[in-house]
Amino acid sequence: MDFLNHGSFGATPRRVLARQTEIRSEMERQPLRFFNDKIIPGLREAAEELGALVGARGEDIAFVDNATTGANAVLRSFPLEPGDEVLITNHSYGAVTRTVEYVTRRSGASVVIADLPFPGIDREAYVRAVGDALSPRTRLVVLDHITSATGLILPIRELTELCRERGVPVLVDGAHGPGMVPLNLSELGADWYTGNCHKWLCSAKGCAFLWVRPDSEFALRDLHPTVISHGFDNGFTAEFDFVGTKDYSPFLSLPEALALHRELGPARVQAYNRKLVLEAGTRLCRAWGTNSVVPDDFVGSILTLPIPQFFEPDQQAASELTSKLWREWRIEVPFVPFGDRMWIR
Repeated sequence: MDFLNHGSFGATPRRVLARQTEIRSEMERQPLRFFNDKIIPGLREAAEELGALVGARGEDIAFVDNATTGANAVLRSFPLEPGDEVLITNHSYGAVTRTVEYVTRRSGASVVIADLPFPGIDREAYVRAVGDALSPRTRLVVLDHITSATGLILPIRELTELCRERGVPVLVDGAHGPGMVPLNLSELGADWYTGNCHKWLCSAKGCAFLWVRPDSEFALRDLHPTVISHGFDNGFTAEFDFVGTKDYSPFLSLPEALALHRELGPARVQAYNRKLVLEAGTRLCRAWGTNSVVPDDFVGSILTLPIPQFFEPDQQAASELTSKLWREWRIEVPFVPFGDRMWIR
């Protein structure tokens, strides 16, 4: 089997799974004491360790099940009125785009889409496209750090600086960021950043975080989790840390994944993954007689390549190709329709 879709789900190491099993066993032995005494201290410890990796204070980090949940918390808390605009890009993740559509429809606001050309990738052009799409009615900008469909590392620092100059808060969907690229959230310029740990940090599945910028006038205003529970109105971490009975073991076992990540060396892992994906891209392009359209400085651990134009660029064809490759060759890799071509990621 060749699992080449790490961008959807990372491979959880055995020692992390073993730690998760220990935590679950402890929960089952005495669930009341576990939920009352162990969860919140464990979450705060894990947040401190994660903060050391991503350049943030633990008190500014809350855990969520996935980056989409983190984005939902911000988008469904943010006050919008009729006539307001929320800016996204044509590379935005589908679930987050749907959430933006939901909150704007409910409030009478509008969705504005900045067109970032693909192919035709250019850092300055991307910044200019977002700048041109901003207007006096823009109340919120949602940007991907690393795009899901196209695998591009966007110039996120330049983009957040642009938005802050215009006085517009920024939510960064960093689903692929942690473990793929170096992070220093305190210097990134975003108001909120949500990222998954179960992709490139190889935590247990269902482990993500939401970071809030402590000095942002927008970040904590009316911010609440999607599930309101006992912590309501008791502060950011109190509201997010406990939302009722659920499996908290992915978060509580995160320190084990982080320990392994430190042992392997974050920079070493990132460089190794990037080397592998660039080599694979070169081989595939040579075999297909095609060329990569993505400049190397936009590439992290995933690369999106054009495939020979034998297939219609629609979602049904993409799903059929993905399924066929798995059934017949036991290769798991996503095909992506984008623009007028079919791509492989």
